[in-house]
Amino acid sequence: MSKIDTPEIFKTESFTDAEAAVARLEQLYAEATDFLCDRFMEVMKKGNPGYRIRAFYPEIRLTTTSYARVDSRLSFGHVALPGTYSTTVTRPDLFRSYLTQQIGLLIKNHGQPVAIGPSHTPIPVHFAVANRPEITVPQDGATDFTLRDVFDVPDLSTTHDDIVNGTYAAPDGIAPLALFTAQRIDYSLARLSHYTATDAEHFQNHVLFTNYQFYVTEFEAFARAQLANPGSGYSSFVSTGNAEITKPDEPLDAPLKLPQMPTYHLKRPDGSGITLVNIGVGPSNAKTATDHIAVLRPHAWLMVGHCAGLRNTQALGDFVLGHGYLREDHVLDDDLPVWVPIPALAEIQTSLEQAVAEVTELSGYELKRIMRTGTVATIDNRNWELRDQSGPVQRLSQSRAIALDMESATIAANGYRFRVPYGTLLCVSDKPLHGELKLPGMASDFYTTQVSRHLNIGIRAMEILRTMPLERLHSRKLRSFDETAFL
Repeated sequence: MSKIDTPEIFKTESFTDAEAAVARLEQLYAEATDFLCDRFMEVMKKGNPGYRIRAFYPEIRLTTTSYARVDSRLSFGHVALPGTYSTTVTRPDLFRSYLTQQIGLLIKNHGQPVAIGPSHTPIPVHFAVANRPEITVPQDGATDFTLRDVFDVPDLSTTHDDIVNGTYAAPDGIAPLALFTAQRIDYSLARLSHYTATDAEHFQNHVLFTNYQFYVTEFEAFARAQLANPGSGYSSFVSTGNAEITKPDEPLDAPLKLPQMPTYHLKRPDGSGITLVNIGVGPSNAKTATDHIAVLRPHAWLMVGHCAGLRNTQALGDFVLGHGYLREDHVLDDDLPVWVPIPALAEIQTSLEQAVAEVTELSGYELKRIMRTGTVATIDNRNWELRDQSGPVQRLSQSRAIALDMESATIAANGYRFRVPYGTLLCVSDKPLHGELKLPGMASDFYTTQVSRHLNIGIRAMEILRTMPLERLHSRKLRSFDETAFL
């Protein structure tokens, strides 16, 4: 099969205007995906054409021969060394604001144009038809020909985390401009739709993770109150299944079946609203959710869940502001070794502390009555307390841990890994080392009194972070020696 049917090959063009560059990316991507969709429907009707059908992702490329003179306070928007850098692009319509900002900084900081054109990376047909609900790709074996003989399918050689993990070696000497390849992003966009039952365009730049469905009810109530206030800045609320309301009294049809990680979005027109993801219990879901949300490049994500209090001085309902993590979740050990420290981020910590003070109306020394700052231990065994206590308790004591859960360290570590500012504010719901177990009566009282206040604190922290300049929030703490230019 030597013949290859492709769209008209467009020449690469140089741009010194970021908006024009993104418009060109959108044009190239639309033409490539429209071509694949049209050819795919034709093949499904007529059968194997006897040749390969292929289209390519668009690409951004920058070549610079000198070192950039940039504001050293800015941790992104420039490359470290002279050379050629590139990245493939998908869904430029979804990432329009992000791409415009990042390309604009490159042009400004290096005084060089960016080149926009087709790449050499084929678009898998599964991803090309993802935004065409009327088209579905049949399973392997469902057609009378092998799909991969005609169309490109997802390829793990270009769907990886080598760039974010710092293990990527460019085979052609061209360094990456961004943390994710187009195929890696497309893969995550598909996974997000599957796991959360909401489309990627609804996700906001500030993400709250929780491990209990109780928080969802409170979040919807808060959202409806905001929609009733014309000055709130929030424009709509999206529930699982992409059900969207713009008025406070509109009904929301509950889906017949909840997805693995129900997700809800309180939206603002510029994307600066708040997304709530109920990841459930356990580090596996925490890693899965953050692995895929990371490609959307959120400005912050926070864990607001329940934990076991480990100190005598804590009471049920107290808060824990994590400033360090004991990582015994194990799900990220191959990507981020446990010897890598996960530092507390000052911008996140101060925002969370300010939010606690505002919501509880306590400050200074009085705030210590209900909130402790310290190490959070994250473990992968929900019933750890049933095992021999000497080993786990000794490690918890040596680490100075004040709380234990199953998600926080995973979310923080993946935030560090993906360069997404992260934080943790937990609420003590049981104290297993002191005989205060999470029993039905105790739990009911706890949920009644604390869930609303806890969620309001998380929301308030996000509202504080929203006002922070990006160059301050996305600081150098999360950037490596040889970092990509794109945030």
